[in-house]
Amino acid sequence: MISKEKYAGMLENLPICCVDLIIVHQNKILLLKRKNRPLKNEWWIPGGRLYKNELLKDAVKRKAREEAGIDVEIVRQLGAYEHIFKDSAFEGVQTGTHTVGATFIVKPKNEEINIKVDKDSKGFKWIDKIPEDSPDLLKKILSDSKIFNL
Repeated sequence: MISKEKYAGMLENLPICCVDLIIVHQNKILLLKRKNRPLKNEWWIPGGRLYKNELLKDAVKRKAREEAGIDVEIVRQLGAYEHIFKDSAFEGVQTGTHTVGATFIVKPKNEEINIKVDKDSKGFKWIDKIPEDSPDLLKKILSDSKIFNL
């Protein structure tokens, strides 16, 4: 693990490599309500940073377990999306947060699932259309997924 101080320094100076997951179940997509900056109190897809020497596919499976409490299988990689946020999870980071996220469409391994959100989320919901009040980048990602046949 990396200390908070080192991670804050990385956020100040480098983009962070992440994975983002479009979890599809019964033609709906899972969104989590974020507790922390950036995107505090926004609905967003699960995901997070990649660890050193961790393969993308392994990070996808880890983040699904950590953030939603489920095991998933990868359907396909959608693409890469760049996120540049004005704020950061850490006080004192002046340059905000810059992430590059490899986005994957995934599905639960089991038909019967029980979502268990982690400490960084306030709750979850399943959507069957793109919410109009979503951040523009989330709208773009969900539109590109073509899950809702837009």
